[in-house]
Parts: sequence; structure tokens; C-alpha cells
Amino acid sequence: MNNVIEAILSRRSVREFTDRHISDDDLALIAKCAVNAPSARNQQKWHFTVVHDAKAISALAKAVGTTVGAGDGYCFYAPDALIIASAARDYAFGVQDCACALENIFLAAHALGIGSVWINQLCGTSDEKLIRKELDALGVPSNDVVYGVAALGYPAENLAPRPNKDESKIIISGR
Repeated sequence: MNNVIEAILSRRSVREFTDRHISDDDLALIAKCAVNAPSARNQQKWHFTVVHDAKAISALAKAVGTTVGAGDGYCFYAPDALIIASAARDYAFGVQDCACALENIFLAAHALGIGSVWINQLCGTSDEKLIRKELDALGVPSNDVVYGVAALGYPAENLAPRPNKDESKIIISGR
């Protein structure tokens, strides 16, 4: 998929994945797209932690499930990989920078035929004891907070085109 507009208009969230593994090369390319996102004053004060280990994903999901009351069965939709977007807690533009990077992740994954979904349960919970323990084990910097996580995997089925978005929210102001 070479057309960016086509990718934007056809990408959708995937919440059911196959057991097919994403190649390390594809994960590296997706992460490269993340670091090429815009950031405030080009400061690039983010970190991207790529997790490609089922046990580590499961351990983090269990910690999140316990912390947010979702239970032990919480699993981030059982993806093959996660990319955790974080930034220093005192960085004023962390949420904006990480959001731009996550969108690049989602579009790059889609272009490679890989499904994705935004996991937001780590927003505001990065410093909870169980979650912080797992983030530390994964190498997420201890001074960082997580602003979003991309769960990645090959879609379990061919997805129907996503429903049209409400274009009535577009306001065009002219002279």
C-alpha cells in the first residue's frame, strides 16, 4: 500500500489476531516509522519499547488487568507484539508526541498487512506497583509514563471496510 491517503481511509482497529508471528524486520520498520513522527520542537523525548515475547506480554496484561479491575483474563487481545510509547513524566508534550508516533505505528502496520489496536489502559497507571514492575522488566525508563500502547498482529479474518466516519464534524471556514 503506497498511498498514504488510502492507508488512512482503510485502516481500522483489529481486536482478534492469528498466531502468525511478525518478523523482526517488520517490527523494526514499524518502530522506525514511530521515531519519524513529528514531535514538539523536534525534541523526540519519547521511548518506544518493542515487546515481542508472549510471556512478557501476558505478564504485563495480567498486571494491567489486576490494577484496573479487568481481571486475570485481560490480554490486550492476545497480540504477537506490543509497542509501548512513553515519555519523561515532566515533558510537557509527551501525550501529543506519543499520539503522533502511535498513529505512524498504526499506519505502518496497516501498510504491511499487520493489524493494530490502541491499548490505553496504561495511561495514568504507569506508576501503579504491579504495572511499574513489569514496565521496569521490559526496560521502559523508570522516569517515563506510558501514553499509549500499540497491540500488533495479523488479523484473524478479513475485515469488512470500516463504517464511514461522520464528516458533518468537518467545518471549512473561508474568507
